[in-house]
Amino acid sequence: MLIVTSLKKILVYKGFIMICLTGDLHHMSLNTGNQQHCDISEMKTAILFLRLLEVYDIKMNYFITGKSFDEEWSDVKQIVFNPLIEVGGHNYDAFEHEFFHRVWNKLTKNYNGPKWFQRNDTLKTIEIIKEKTGKDIKVWRNHMYMHGENTEDILYDAGIKICSDGVKKDSNKPNLHKSGIYNFPINIIPDHEHLIHAERTPQWIEQWQKRYNWSDDFGKESYYIKQWTNMVLKQLKYREELGLVSNIIIHPITMYLCDRFVEVRRILEYISTRETIHMSELIKG
Repeated sequence: MLIVTSLKKILVYKGFIMICLTGDLHHMSLNTGNQQHCDISEMKTAILFLRLLEVYDIKMNYFITGKSFDEEWSDVKQIVFNPLIEVGGHNYDAFEHEFFHRVWNKLTKNYNGPKWFQRNDTLKTIEIIKEKTGKDIKVWRNHMYMHGENTEDILYDAGIKICSDGVKKDSNKPNLHKSGIYNFPINIIPDHEHLIHAERTPQWIEQWQKRYNWSDDFGKESYYIKQWTNMVLKQLKYREELGLVSNIIIHPITMYLCDRFVEVRRILEYISTRETIHMSELIKG
C-alpha cells in the first residue's frame, strides 16, 4: 500500500522505512587531499565499495563529476551500468577554477558562478553522462553542497528532478521548490567533514576550524571511524522509529582511508535489513 502526498506523488512504502544511500565521486585530476593520501584511485575505491553493495544487495546513488567520464571511463563504466547504482551529476570539474569561484562568491555570495556558467557546467555534465551511458540523469548534488541562487531553476530546466545539496537534520522528505524541482538535503551525519582520516588529522582540523569556523547541522566536531559509525547507526534507528526517510552520504574513498571498509560494513549490514531506494524513486510524475 502506498501513502501518496503532494501533487507529484512522493512515495512512502507503508511498513518499510526507506534509506537513500549516496556517495560523491571525483576525477583524480582534481587532486583532493583524500586522493593524495590514497594508494589507489578514488574510482577504484568506488568499485571496491560496489562489490560490498552487491554482497549486501543495497541500492546506492553515486553523484559523479562529468570529468570522470572523460578521464577515467575504463573504471567509471564498471560502476554506472550496475543495477544497484543510480548515477547523479556532481558538476563537470567540481569547481577546479577555485580562484574564479572564490572571487565570484566574494562579489555576489554565489560560489557557483554566473547563471550562464552554472548552466553550461550542468549541461556539460548531463551530456557527457548521456553520451557515455545512454542515461538521462534525474538527480544532482553540487560539489561541496554549493547551492546558489540559480541552482533550482537551472537544474529543473535541465531535467533534474531532485537536488541533494546541504545537510539538515529535519530534512524528512524531498521538498518541492517553486521552480518544480525537489530539494532533499542529507539528514544523517556526513562522513568526510566529521571524520578524522587522511589529511584531516586532529591538528589539521584544529587549524581548519580556526580559519573557517566551520559547522553544519551536526556541529563542528570530527570523530574516529568507530564512534562516527555508532552515531550513524543511532541516527538511522532514531529516524526509523519516527517513520522518516534517511538520506545518508558515504564516500567510498573516505571509508577506504579510515580502515579499509571495516566499520562501514556494520552500517551496510544494518541497511541491508531495510528498504533501500534510489533517490529518483522518491518521487513519481
